Amino acid sequence: VQLQASGGGLVQPGGSLRLSCAASGSIFTINVMGWYRQAPGKQRELVARESSGGTTNYGKSVEGRFTISRDNAKNTVYLQMNSLKPEDTAVYYCKADHLGSYYWGQGTQVTVSS
Repeated sequence: VQLQASGGGLVQPGGSLRLSCAASGSIFTINVMGWYRQAPGKQRELVARESSGGTTNYGKSVEGRFTISRDNAKNTVYLQMNSLKPEDTAVYYCKADHLGSYYWGQGTQVTVSS
């Protein structure tokens, strides 16, 4: 399984961005797809994840501001990020849990700054 993430960039505080991550290499629906992030000097943390059945989990710091969604037919996951804060600045990684293994995408930089 290969993951290709896109959509990062520079945005002002209060702004929005949408990340996308497309999985390829499997004919089956990916079980769990999600987003993690890692800021400099910090551990990687969960942002949001969604199962193929629609169950979602969010990190505490993004609840109410970020929304994860999926297109199972395309094995693609999206992350709509609203009301962005400077502390959301990090490299965002897409992750897929599939058939007992997990895979990471290459990461996309999100910078929130005025």
